Amino acid sequence: MKHIVKLLILLVAVSAFWIGLLETVVPRSYAWLLPVYFIVSLGCYGLLMVGVGLMHFPTCPQEAVLLQKDIAEAKEFLKQRGVDVDCD
Repeated sequence: MKHIVKLLILLVAVSAFWIGLLETVVPRSYAWLLPVYFIVSLGCYGLLMVGVGLMHFPTCPQEAVLLQKDIAEAKEFLKQRGVDVDCD
């Protein structure tokens, strides 16, 4: 829910900025580029948030233990089927 609110606030702020630029600074011939810049900026913001999320990805020791158990079970299952899974 927090992300939706942040995106809506960002959308309102950018829209207000865009309308302000259209009325004062930007010539009408360049006004059609502003939505393109907005979409590119939103994409960059999304990539930045994914990168930050990956950098701060929390470690889950319980999940790591469960994953190791699943790997051991899969190796045992494959050994029973005659597949060599040793990496040594």
